[in-house]
Amino acid sequence: MNKKDLVESVAAKAKMTKVDSKVAIDAVLDSIKEALLNGESVSLIGFGNFQIIERSERKGINPATKKQIVIPAKKVVKFKAGADLKK
Repeated sequence: MNKKDLVESVAAKAKMTKVDSKVAIDAVLDSIKEALLNGESVSLIGFGNFQIIERSERKGINPATKKQIVIPAKKVVKFKAGADLKK
């Protein structure tokens, strides 16, 4: 499912226009993004939790050359599914 499909599905289930559905989805995604950028975690009960974690620097292997490389540290979004979603 891509964003267009999600907009159509939400519009049908919420009995709203696709335009209003897109605005609502964009607002939710922007709110989640802002919270994560501010260092907050986002918990959606029954769905899951989003949080930013920092991955440390590590060693890896370039598959093309078989040489060792250093993969730099970076921040990534981690999602942990809630109990209802796991079922």
